[in-house]
Amino acid sequence: MTKSTDTVTFSTQSAEETIAAGRKIAAALQPPLLLLLRGDLGAGKTTLVKGIAEAYGAAEADEVTSPTFTLLHEYMGEQDGKPLLLCHLDLYRVDDERQLAGIGLDEMPAPDSIVLVEWGEKFAGLKARSDGEIVVKSRGGDAREITLTVRGGTKG
Repeated sequence: MTKSTDTVTFSTQSAEETIAAGRKIAAALQPPLLLLLRGDLGAGKTTLVKGIAEAYGAAEADEVTSPTFTLLHEYMGEQDGKPLLLCHLDLYRVDDERQLAGIGLDEMPAPDSIVLVEWGEKFAGLKARSDGEIVVKSRGGDAREITLTVRGGTKG
């Protein structure tokens, strides 16, 4: 039996529109989820996470920063009146699967969490167990194309 796959694409023309797309994406996600967040350096991945975090009441846009040097940022929010933990990881500086064990990725996601992993596609094991991906592509200037793909579908 195979799971269904839902794909949704957004086109944005500014950072503000990318944040707004993040809010829309957040409304479609149902925990627990582990999603790879893909895109080139500077593509707008963290800008998108700003909108996702805002949608859950987990953080204001200006409080969300890239976890490039800390590896993991956690934000507590809620969805449909229930607690939700948003985890944002950046594995750009992680070199091998053994280093992932120290981060605790084996225990993620918890039933009440959504885990967004930048540069997770570098690791076959993580890619295989992910629930899908969000791909952010620059289309020149501030224009972005954002594609959300979730195996098992999205909510409503």
